[in-house]
Amino acid sequence: MLLIYTSKPTQRITYIFNHICKRILGLKINFTSSIEEFIAYSGPKISYGKKELGNELFFQSTELLFQEGFDSIDIVVKDWEETKCFFEVGKISSLPFDIFSASFYLLSRYEEYLPHVKDYKGRFLASESIAFKSGFLESPIVDIWAHKFKKLLLKYFPELIFIDKNPKIHTLVNAGFPLLYKNKGVLRTCIAYLDDLIKFNLKNIFNRTSVLLGFRKDPYNTFNWIINTVKKSKNKLTVFFLLGDSKNYQESLNSHMSALKLIIKNIADYQEIGLLFSFDALQSLMVQNEEKEKIEAIINRNLESSIHDEYLVSLPHNYRSLIELEVKKDFTMVYETTIGFRASTCTPFLFYDLDYEIVTPLLIHPIAMTTKAFENVSTSKKRDFIEKIKNSVLDVNGTFSMIFYNYNFINSKRNMVWKKLFLDLNKLQSNE
Repeated sequence: MLLIYTSKPTQRITYIFNHICKRILGLKINFTSSIEEFIAYSGPKISYGKKELGNELFFQSTELLFQEGFDSIDIVVKDWEETKCFFEVGKISSLPFDIFSASFYLLSRYEEYLPHVKDYKGRFLASESIAFKSGFLESPIVDIWAHKFKKLLLKYFPELIFIDKNPKIHTLVNAGFPLLYKNKGVLRTCIAYLDDLIKFNLKNIFNRTSVLLGFRKDPYNTFNWIINTVKKSKNKLTVFFLLGDSKNYQESLNSHMSALKLIIKNIADYQEIGLLFSFDALQSLMVQNEEKEKIEAIINRNLESSIHDEYLVSLPHNYRSLIELEVKKDFTMVYETTIGFRASTCTPFLFYDLDYEIVTPLLIHPIAMTTKAFENVSTSKKRDFIEKIKNSVLDVNGTFSMIFYNYNFINSKRNMVWKKLFLDLNKLQSNE
């Protein structure tokens, strides 16, 4: 066990030390604010604060973890070894920067509480983040820092025991549009036919009619292939369905129809089902609860995992709603069209509410990318990008998660890269 001295063990301090030491490194820790207890302790120990007590392993702090609330902070990012760092401290510190404050800043999404430019959907832009501006968006930098911290600890305390943590693969499928033609209802189908007639899209009219008459399978219904691919895999898969209305009326499904319910039930027999909360639900806790109850009635179990429609996260309100609804895990921490780690980590972390200064029970699962982030990337380079980021996650024993869409697996030359990648990810061994 590692004993940590700090003059004031604030909520922020205990939160970030627990994440780095326990969640990432598998190290048992304890805190003390008693100098006498710290001096008397004969085992591995460090201090965190403004000044060192003696000759112990000392990590100098900045003010962030001793404060409450949030305010604009001037941050200077510098190169450090093969990575980046910020919150520089004095030479008396065992590390040249406050790793704990920097990690807290990134995990708490501190910058998303501050005034910032949003995109047309109301989302925090990747280009507004310190990670993007400083060139470390594609690195799980919090985990990289944590492993450098571990290396330093072992140098001074080789007797420390770290519980082995294996890297994990957790693939996700966004099934917001599980069917292209079926399950739309009479009115939506008629509008779609009219739209195709106006555009003289005869091919779409033929395909729609063939599917509705039962001569062809709906092209978006790739779920049998997905389930057959992962049946023998030890890796996790979660498929998310939208039961509320899409922002586009014509794309919305009739969630009361048996076809959609049957698809969900069939997948639930083999893999985890998550809920894609609709845009309307994100504006109303009552609607959110209705959608949650609807999917729980279909899968006959409590809902544990969610994603927000359009990957919209308005902090802290959206996450507070999930906590009130007793949703355990959220998978919205991603940029839809930009590759990289929104919270700069590849280890699931508890949501810290900066308004209330509390650690919540909601577990946030960071996602490296969605397939939509590759729309302007050539097919030959897609795999290289993904392999690079996946390897950076496996190097720090993190969890590699990527969001696919069910229509990524339609049989076409364009989709071959996604089908092959999905197959390869689910062949990799992962210990959950």
